[in-house]
Parts: sequence; structure tokens; C-alpha cells
Amino acid sequence: MIRLEHVHESFGKTEVLKDVDLTVSEGEKVVILGPSGAGKSTAIRCINGLEVPTSGLVYLDNEQMTNKNRVQLVRKHCAMVFQQFNLYPHMNAMRNITLALTKLQHMSKKEAEDVAMQCLETVDLAEKAKSLPSQLSGGQQQRVAIARALATRRKILLFDEPTSALDPEMVGEVLNVMLNLSHEHGITMVIVTHEMGFAKQAADRILFMEQGEITADEKPDDFFNNPPNERVKQFLSKVLY
Repeated sequence: MIRLEHVHESFGKTEVLKDVDLTVSEGEKVVILGPSGAGKSTAIRCINGLEVPTSGLVYLDNEQMTNKNRVQLVRKHCAMVFQQFNLYPHMNAMRNITLALTKLQHMSKKEAEDVAMQCLETVDLAEKAKSLPSQLSGGQQQRVAIARALATRRKILLFDEPTSALDPEMVGEVLNVMLNLSHEHGITMVIVTHEMGFAKQAADRILFMEQGEITADEKPDDFFNNPPNERVKQFLSKVLY
């Protein structure tokens, strides 16, 4: 479903990704861990076409991403949830979800609202459909953002540190929604996160990145209970209490 081949990405003289190879199968849940500045977010942004690799190839569902087809290919296959909620402040939760459905997917208003309500029910926010973002907690806003991504009905969901902007008390509600989604049949998920408990429960595979490279690719049990190298062991000793 996702394939990166020899992907390099540089910002000026700084090489952020170094010869990254990655394959994610359909329905697989992959969590990317690593220290700040490791290249995790850049890697996921290359998958979503928000960054164009300096060199290397990106494939979505066996279609090569090019400058000409990048937007079309991403819209066809991917939806993304960001660190910040990126909701339109003047639109209620329902309208934030239906906007893309009516404008880009050309659904009727009724059909879009039906889809939006189903997705709000999935994230346990149906009663907040008419609420503005300012009337929602941070956790609720992020759940609306997840509902918006779900509503696109894309096969690939990408999450870039979706709980990093939340107060600690709100993290759990978002992670619970994501954990439930991780069991949905057929959804391929790539998640950049610092939440170790979530990674243990949700991931089929865990990647560890450092200095622009993938240095470990393990099953969760192996990653946490038998770290593949000394650097991973050192990282876990600092993030697990």
C-alpha cells in the first residue's frame, strides 16, 4: 500500500532523510518512534506529498508519485491528522467534515452530512455536530479532525504526533479513538507518536528512526522486550518510567 525506495530529503545543507526504504502492507498499522529531529514527520509528509523527496521514489498502492500526479494520488489514497487540529474556526464540527466531501468528492449535502454523522459517532462526538471549535476541548477538536480524515474513506490514514498539542488529561480520549480505529478492517495506518503504551497496543510493527535513518523495524513485543540495538535500549530507558 505504501512504498518508499531510497528516499533522501534535504533542507539546504541539512540531510533530513538518508536513503529511507519502507514498505507498509494493506491494513498494516506501523508506528514510528524516535527522538526529536529524527526525520519522523518528514518521512510521513513525503508519503502524503507535503514534501517532495530530493531523490528516491514514493509509491501509493503501486502507483509512483510524481510532480504531476502527486495531489491526485494523495487525494485518492490518503488522509492525514496533524499535530494541530487545523479546523476552520468559523465552521461547526459538521461543516468542518462535510466541506471537503461536497467540494472535492462532489457529494450532495445530505450524503455528506450522513457520512459526517457516522464518523462523529465513531469518535463519540455526535452530540457536538453543531459546535464550533472554540466550544470544544482540545481532545474533542482532535477527534473531529480524526472524523474528518475518516470521512474521506481513504485506505491510508497518517497521523503526525496527534496528541502532542494536547493537555495530558486529553491524550487518553484521542488515543482510545485511535486504538479503536486501529482494529478497523482494511485501514492502513502510519503513526508518528511518543506514546509508548499506544505503540504497544496498536502497532503491527514499530520503526525506530534516528538522524534520518530507520535503524530498527520490529514487532512490538520484540521492540520493547528485546530491543534490537543499544541505541533503542537507551531510548526506551528514557521514555519508559
